[in-house]
Amino acid sequence: MIEAIRTFPRYRVLVVGDIMMDQFLWGEVSRISPEAPVPVVKVERETFLLGGAANVVNNLLGLQGQVLLAGVIGADGMGRRLIRKLEGLGTCTEGIIVEEGRPTAIKTRVIAHNQQVVRVDREKVGPIRSRTLKNLLRVIRRHIRSINGIVISDYGKGVITQELIEGIKGIAEERDLPIFVDPKPQNMHWYEQVTLITPNHLEAEAALGRKIESEEDLLWAGRQLLRKTRCRSVLITRGKEGMTLFMKNKRVAHIPTVAKKVFDVTGAGDTVIATLSLALLSGMTMIQACRTANYAAGIVVGEVGTAAVQAGELIRVLQEAAGREG
Repeated sequence: MIEAIRTFPRYRVLVVGDIMMDQFLWGEVSRISPEAPVPVVKVERETFLLGGAANVVNNLLGLQGQVLLAGVIGADGMGRRLIRKLEGLGTCTEGIIVEEGRPTAIKTRVIAHNQQVVRVDREKVGPIRSRTLKNLLRVIRRHIRSINGIVISDYGKGVITQELIEGIKGIAEERDLPIFVDPKPQNMHWYEQVTLITPNHLEAEAALGRKIESEEDLLWAGRQLLRKTRCRSVLITRGKEGMTLFMKNKRVAHIPTVAKKVFDVTGAGDTVIATLSLALLSGMTMIQACRTANYAAGIVVGEVGTAAVQAGELIRVLQEAAGREG
């Protein structure tokens, strides 16, 4: 797996999805407000990090992959800030479309003593305009010959629509490109016959309308998702329980968590889908890719805030694990 990671710079991934900015307000709580029974946070610093599909990009770049991002921002200061951050990382931003009347999505998290106190979302949820969709597909088609694989980062905000997915599938089919999807439950039926979907435990429950409370429930859920979507593989991420992979050949693999400490799960799904895409493009088997993604997720949940995995750190963690296993 380590040798495969060293080949990640060879591969270029197209990321399509809901682009966001993650704002963090860091401070301390020393008293309760006299106006209402809520803590008063004295803000000491502010940070802005790439979120949503842009965080998938951040992880791909951290793993030394090449990236093209396609998505939508608003004609506003936060959109311009986001573009500057992406360009500062060396990302091609040609696929980012500005849509008037649709503000750049911002998720503001207030953190005190390494704990999230509250989150405030500023966004417009709803399908993108027809013209925006056509512009996205035009950019994707223009760059498709330089792409090795496609990641769909669906946060359910409206950039990902059924029409866009059908267009992407058609373009990908021309070059036999794999499609990896981090899905939203309500849109699961759009992703028929893609390479891999990675719902988390709650998303799998919502998609199927049934609680997953036992091993039997989990096996049923994975097989149902495989049957309904006709994907090659389904990976259900399960937090402290690790991950469970379901494959078309009826094989099931449980991958236990490797996280030593969990401070913040923000963006962990982005890390998983980014790592999986490069791992599979580099020639790893599906199980090897899932194990690698599991180690990558274990790194980022040990940090507070939207974190991105780095190739060198992932290699070090895998080497340490290999040493422990003999």
